[in-house]
Amino acid sequence: MKLTTGILGILLGLCLVSCEWFVSRESKTRELVEQEMSSINWNEVDQFPLFEACEETASKPEQQECFQSTLIMHLSMALQDFEFRSDQSLTDTLYVDFLVDNQGGISVLSVEENPLLTAENPEYERMISGTLRSLPRLQPALKRGIPVSSRFRIPLVIETHE
Repeated sequence: MKLTTGILGILLGLCLVSCEWFVSRESKTRELVEQEMSSINWNEVDQFPLFEACEETASKPEQQECFQSTLIMHLSMALQDFEFRSDQSLTDTLYVDFLVDNQGGISVLSVEENPLLTAENPEYERMISGTLRSLPRLQPALKRGIPVSSRFRIPLVIETHE
């Protein structure tokens, strides 16, 4: 009898310890996926959008620098011939929001307005939007190796003289 009680005790103990064996693979997988999803920072990309001149194997900060400097150079060259007019001297920073989609295309979301600038230069918003849309095609940003859309905001410093 003692032997049977001992065996039953061992079997009962094994059953209690082995409950983890009966958890389905599906629920374990779901738990792992949920843990992984919660660890992802959805506000950052793993790789910035890249122009052809930018090095794909460069570090993330170097990619960001290449993206920004190429963008600024293109905008500066396009805007250098455009003369902003105003009845008074004006120095202002306008913000341009744009999207690089998961195909590498660029679309302008908004261009901040300045009433004094708009009154004298009604075409400036269209000109800035056209300049951004004329950028060379980009490789889209990547998140976990998947092309994703990414939104950017750039400041444009506008100076006018009477």
